[in-house]
Amino acid sequence: MVGIVLALIFRGVFILLGVQLIEHFSWIFYLFGLFLLYTAVSQAVTNHDDELANESRLIRFLRKRMAFTQHFEGARIRTQIDGKKVFTPALIVFIALGSTDLVFALDSIPAVFGITTNPFLVFAANVFALMGLRQLYFLLGDLVDKLVYLKYGIAVILAFIGVKLILHALHENELPFVNGGKGFDWAPEIPTLVSLGVIVVAMAVAVVASVIKLKLDSQRAPIG
Repeated sequence: MVGIVLALIFRGVFILLGVQLIEHFSWIFYLFGLFLLYTAVSQAVTNHDDELANESRLIRFLRKRMAFTQHFEGARIRTQIDGKKVFTPALIVFIALGSTDLVFALDSIPAVFGITTNPFLVFAANVFALMGLRQLYFLLGDLVDKLVYLKYGIAVILAFIGVKLILHALHENELPFVNGGKGFDWAPEIPTLVSLGVIVVAMAVAVVASVIKLKLDSQRAPIG
C-alpha cells in the first residue's frame, strides 16, 4: 500500500510537470521519445540479477550510514535498543519502494503522453492501473516470473511510443536550428487506435510466446 501511495504521488507530480512542459515547450517530445528509446533498450537487456544487484548496493549504502536493527518491529520505522534509537529494515523497504516508483514514473508518464496529453485521462489511467495492481499483486508477481518474454514485449511498446513521440516532435517542430523552425510534413502523426493496436499485439505475442516456452520446458523436464 505504501508503494502504491508513493507511486500515485510521484506520478501526479510528473503528470502536472509533463503537462506544463508540453504546453510551453513542444520540443520536449524529442526528449521524451529519446528517453523511451533508451528505456526500451535497457528493458530488453537488463535481467533480474542486475536489478537485485542495484537493490543490494542501495541496502549496503544505507546500512553504512545509518543504524538498523537486524529484524522488523512490525510496521515500525524506528525502535529503541539499549536506550538508543535505531531504524528498522522497514525504512529500507520504503526507500526501495520509493526509488522504484520514481524510476517507473519516469518511464511510464512519457509513454502515456504518447497516447494522450489529457492530464485527467493520464492520471485516471494510472490510478486504475495501480489500484488493480494492489488487488492482483501476488498473481501478477507469479506470472511475471513465468512470462519470460514479457519484458521484450514491453521494450517493443516503449520503442514504438518513443518513435511516435519523435515523429510528433518533428511534425510540430519549433526548434529554430532544425529545419528553420518549421515542421516536417513527411513526419506522420500515428493515430491512437494504431498505437493501441501495437500495444495489444506486442503484449499478446509476448504472452503467447512465453506460454509456449513454458510448456516446452515442462515437456523437456525429466520426470521424477
